[in-house]
Amino acid sequence: MALWGGRFKEQASVQFKKFNDSLPVDYRMAVQDIVGSIAWAEALTTVDVLSQAEFQELKAALLELKASVEENPKQILASDAEDIHSWVEINLIEKTGDLGKKLHTGRSRNDQVATDLKLWCKEKGSDLLYALVNLQQAMLDLAERERNTVLPGYTHLQRAQPITFGHWCLAYVEMFNRDIGRLKDALYRADTSPLGSGALAGTAYPIDRELLAHNLGFRSATLNSLDAVSDRDHVIELLSTASISMMHLSRFAEDLVFYNSGEAGFVEMSDLVSSGSSLMPQKKNPDACELLRGKAGRVMGSLTGMMMTMKALPLAYNKDMQEDKEGLFDALDTWQECMQMAVLVAEGLTVNRARTLAAAQQGYANSTELADYLVSKDIPFREAHHIVGEVVLAAIDAGHALEDFTIAQLQKFSDRIEQDVYQHLSIESCLDKRGALGGTSRQQVEKALAEVQSGNLLSDNQDTLNTQVLGAPSKTQINLTLKQVKQRLNAQRAAAMSVRRARMSDIDSISTLVDYWAERGEILPRSRDNIIHDVQNFVVAEVDGVVVGCASLYIYQTGLAEIRSVVIDKSAHGQGQGQALVQYLLEFAHQIQLQKIIVLTYIPNYFEQLGFNLIDKNSLADNIIEDSEQSPHKDPDDEVAMEYIVNRCAEEV
Repeated sequence: MALWGGRFKEQASVQFKKFNDSLPVDYRMAVQDIVGSIAWAEALTTVDVLSQAEFQELKAALLELKASVEENPKQILASDAEDIHSWVEINLIEKTGDLGKKLHTGRSRNDQVATDLKLWCKEKGSDLLYALVNLQQAMLDLAERERNTVLPGYTHLQRAQPITFGHWCLAYVEMFNRDIGRLKDALYRADTSPLGSGALAGTAYPIDRELLAHNLGFRSATLNSLDAVSDRDHVIELLSTASISMMHLSRFAEDLVFYNSGEAGFVEMSDLVSSGSSLMPQKKNPDACELLRGKAGRVMGSLTGMMMTMKALPLAYNKDMQEDKEGLFDALDTWQECMQMAVLVAEGLTVNRARTLAAAQQGYANSTELADYLVSKDIPFREAHHIVGEVVLAAIDAGHALEDFTIAQLQKFSDRIEQDVYQHLSIESCLDKRGALGGTSRQQVEKALAEVQSGNLLSDNQDTLNTQVLGAPSKTQINLTLKQVKQRLNAQRAAAMSVRRARMSDIDSISTLVDYWAERGEILPRSRDNIIHDVQNFVVAEVDGVVVGCASLYIYQTGLAEIRSVVIDKSAHGQGQGQALVQYLLEFAHQIQLQKIIVLTYIPNYFEQLGFNLIDKNSLADNIIEDSEQSPHKDPDDEVAMEYIVNRCAEEV
């Protein structure tokens, strides 16, 4: 049933209907459309279009529909409705009869779709903000791990000056920080409600649009009805933000593709993000990074397409705008997926420190230091630059480094050169002299890391998440507590620590850890065969190549899992590895869309700090209790059940 058939004598052709219908794309806004409809019904109640009883009946029916959609959103695609607005209204009428036909009073699909899309963007924006901060955190973790690793810096893809790998990582921390700022700005400007603007001229009913906006979680209502229904700036801004961030990800990927090449050999990608060749068995290809690079064009194409769609549209709404969602949905999904993949790349990266150091020592990267040395001997820089150029040319002809010249040989180029020159030509000197703010000296890298860790940068972004996710009054936004946000962002923060998925080669280490703590009654025993069988569900914490901790995730059913066997070697207690293991599993649970994680524990305070809440142990299914037999070394009454909600959904409106 179409919502507009009265004016027409004939039905639209099947071909046109297929061309015109948007349900296969905009079904993703079903929840937003229902939430907006509830708010609109409440607004109609305030102007006596609906009675309180009618509103309650409509609300109950819409909430029932919302629950059904959340359980199975793909059910919508079986309908032949024109769009998501039609689908919701048709189903509401089936539930409430003629009462459902009153809901659209004073409302147009023009302000309805504009509102739905902004609500969707606000919610998606929360996920994107988290993904960005998590990516920034992953680069920070890598910077901490490799802060002292020497790396050749490049300009024009020619070796230029030595830097540290940590300094390279922090460059991307800065880039992603700007991306976070752009996303914040875009979401702020998107935070205005078009609902109540009608088709183009406003609504004829005296509805308090500011109250309506606040009820929906917007900071204010839009001020001009013509602009409100035809504005897609928020779509373009989000696509622009995604495109710039994907450009940063593409540069990150290109750097690593080069560093990973056989010619450079600076890094090795994890097997988790690499693939092989169907013909050449020796190949290990950096496909994750190449796809990051390739998908950047896909996101940028969506931005270009949207700009071309909007560039010559007259006010107000035009059907061209129906093309806004497919590119937006795909681009933001792609951006989010790419950020998550980049985290996996960074986490699994192995740096060949000997190779990077050797490369930094080649290519005459200390030439600038020799020029600066001559400047310290009262030679003007431009003259010093020319002298060093001659020295480099001679070194190339001789086939050795600058520091391999004898003093007598160097003094042929300048009699100002003395024995103290060699201390200026070392890698350490090259690095240490770059000590100004933002430089690559180890002191500056340590300072930058300390500032980020102390909160000057990352804390701002945590506040961003708190504002976007917590501060807004919207009942449709993700309801994360401050503790949960910080708990997510602090994942794997322990210095020099790496958490990864377990391998078969880790079996002995895991078995030793589990046996040690099981004998002391801290965890339940697990046989070696059981660990071998379940190794794909384990993660391990590794310090300097040694496994110091482990944990496992046991999935009971769709949406529910239990964290088990969280143990740390005594030598590594108090360093954050246990928290990092749990964080890793919680993030993995988030990625595979689990809904709830439980633990049975004797130390509830520890898990409470990680975002878990106490629940009634008797509420757990019998099979869970049976799987988790009591420890003979503990009082059964001391064991408690706790749960962690992975994706807290919106509160009921």
